[in-house]
Amino acid sequence: MLAVLVALSLFSQLIYADAINCKGCVPLDSYSFDKIISKFKAAVIKFDVAYPYGAKHDEFAKVAETTYSIPELLVGEVGVKDYGEKENSDLAERYKVNKDDFPVIKLFVAGKDEPVTFTNSDFTADNIKKFIRSNSEVYVGLQGCIDKFDALANKFVKTADTDLKKIILREAEDMWDKTSGRADQKAAEVYVKTMRKSLEKGDDFIEKEMKRVQNLAKGKVSKEKKEEILQRINILQSFKHDEL
Repeated sequence: MLAVLVALSLFSQLIYADAINCKGCVPLDSYSFDKIISKFKAAVIKFDVAYPYGAKHDEFAKVAETTYSIPELLVGEVGVKDYGEKENSDLAERYKVNKDDFPVIKLFVAGKDEPVTFTNSDFTADNIKKFIRSNSEVYVGLQGCIDKFDALANKFVKTADTDLKKIILREAEDMWDKTSGRADQKAAEVYVKTMRKSLEKGDDFIEKEMKRVQNLAKGKVSKEKKEEILQRINILQSFKHDEL
């Protein structure tokens, strides 16, 4: 009977823990914080109330679920209490986090003294991922993107040598031929055509195309078309210097 009670107690604790922490998120406190984040190339940490919930928490949970396989990245949460023993309030004070601003996301990058704060008012999983990509050397794939093509896009945009750009384009074309699956083939086509147009129309094509597609996203389109446009925007992000 005692064994059953112990098992039930442990099971209830697991359910309780899962209810207050998103899957893939590591709960951190004043004792574990420095020890754990120092082991990673980058750590994206959400400072929030002790028992977080709501749309923003759900978006952060998506980041944790979709990046769990990236060994260089830690996704963690610090639950701050302003009552009782005020657990983790020292961490909030240390990083100048005000409870009125919860949730607050900060990115800790190895080798840098101060974390970077996520300031985008559009609190979405994709924007948090872009924030990580832009401020660290950790690769985080966005919806609709393919890592091998992202790497080529990054090389393509960073070189001013037209001949080298053509070589990279040829490599992308060969990869496109070998790509399987309708979704990946469609994404590969966007990468290749973006490179072709950039060579044809000049380096400012990508910036102009980004603005054009962003304007399309603001218009009245079907849910399926909207998703397609957003994925195209994500791919175009891979051609920016500050990505990857």
